[in-house]
Amino acid sequence: MNEPLLSPIGMLAELTHRCPLQCPYCSNPLELLKANRELDTMTWLELFDQAADLGVLQVHLSGGEPTLRRDLEQLIAGLARRGVYTNLITAGVGIAEGRIEALADAGLDHLQLSFQGARPATTDLIGNHRGSHEKKVDTARRARAAGLPLTINAPIHRHNIEEVPQFIELALSLGAERLEIANVQYAGWALANRNALMPDREAVERQAEIVAAARERLTGIMNIDFVPPDYFATYPKPCMGGWARDAFMVAPDGTVLPCHAAQTISSLSFERFGERSLAEIWRDSPAFNAFRGTDWMLEPCRSCERREIDWGGCRCQAMAIAGSATATDPACVKSPIHARMATLIEAARLTPREETEVQEDFVWRRIGTTVGRTEPVG
Repeated sequence: MNEPLLSPIGMLAELTHRCPLQCPYCSNPLELLKANRELDTMTWLELFDQAADLGVLQVHLSGGEPTLRRDLEQLIAGLARRGVYTNLITAGVGIAEGRIEALADAGLDHLQLSFQGARPATTDLIGNHRGSHEKKVDTARRARAAGLPLTINAPIHRHNIEEVPQFIELALSLGAERLEIANVQYAGWALANRNALMPDREAVERQAEIVAAARERLTGIMNIDFVPPDYFATYPKPCMGGWARDAFMVAPDGTVLPCHAAQTISSLSFERFGERSLAEIWRDSPAFNAFRGTDWMLEPCRSCERREIDWGGCRCQAMAIAGSATATDPACVKSPIHARMATLIEAARLTPREETEVQEDFVWRRIGTTVGRTEPVG
């Protein structure tokens, strides 16, 4: 039985796909939208007003790199006027002097800063951008000086998983209230680079032990959120808290989606804001209703005692691995093809490990291309 339709409380707004970094783990789609396809200022403001009317309490402003939007202060001020909590998710590279202070003055509530590595060499390698680590450290210090609460985001994969202890120390040294150890989810560019990114099981287990010990040691000092890797799981995580259950996202062109990778499900058609209101899309969109609740589930999910815990897991992961969005998430031990996860882990284990070989293997995130090696920028 489906539960009554809830109002959404959270929204991810991808303001742009433009970004100074080229991270191969990026979950944005392989076809990145150029600036001329982004919503304009007034359309975003109208969308945010409708989101607030719908019940949204917090908006995560992301990209790409959202600070490349010259109207970011105006967008934040519009959300602040409606009492909506704003979290800026940024790479922290190339932010002009005085900009962070201006964003804080506009009403920004929180800054979430990504580090590709805890060591400068790793950050520069994965972002394909020279000197990025030092720029990020400076951004963190400027955010704290402006009085903004700070989260350090550490996207974890094969090439930085052994740096988890250093990530913890880095976050502490920067005065972060929160550290997110988030193992890479394989969608978009990350899926294209899966074999070059996936860590070994032993490294994942070491990481989990390190994080558990640090959480206990730092209780009351710094919160550590841990997003475990699906491919090594026994049970799946609920996608966005459940497909179209209490959150949604909007792409730079205004396409409204139940989750970040939903457009990989080719059987679904997604609507753009402006063609219909946000409330109509949330309530009536066939794509939003496709996997909402539990009535859509097949066995073994339909009769599973966890069906209202993980809400079927990730539909996009089921599509990518099982070939069907209605299939049991292969991350679940009850999936008929759960063993395929071990096969994928083994395939990744056999890929090149030397840094120079890995660089040649990466499909670099870059607007206008999906293949090939580029020289570091910056």
